[in-house]
Amino acid sequence: PGEMQLPSVGSKLTTPVSPLEIRINADQTLTFHEAPSGPIKMSRDDIIARIRDRQAKNPDQAVVIYADGAIPYKAVMEVLDMLQRNRIAKVGLMARPSTN
Repeated sequence: PGEMQLPSVGSKLTTPVSPLEIRINADQTLTFHEAPSGPIKMSRDDIIARIRDRQAKNPDQAVVIYADGAIPYKAVMEVLDMLQRNRIAKVGLMARPSTN
């Protein structure tokens, strides 16, 4: 047996927020993606500032990192480290199924 917590009458349901996406490009520059706007090439400092602003407004705002399989592992780790050093929460890696 388990316990379910149902929302009470009149409680506000929150709609899920699309994650912010950081793409690591082949030249190891970063592109920031935020729905509904398109990709924007940004400096690391600008990306951190943008994410902090979004997470201040919505603490549940997630961030995902996307890198093509050809991107060196070290480049992905550097971006993860940058986010961790700047205390960015809710960070994950984008996983896409193989198309083989």
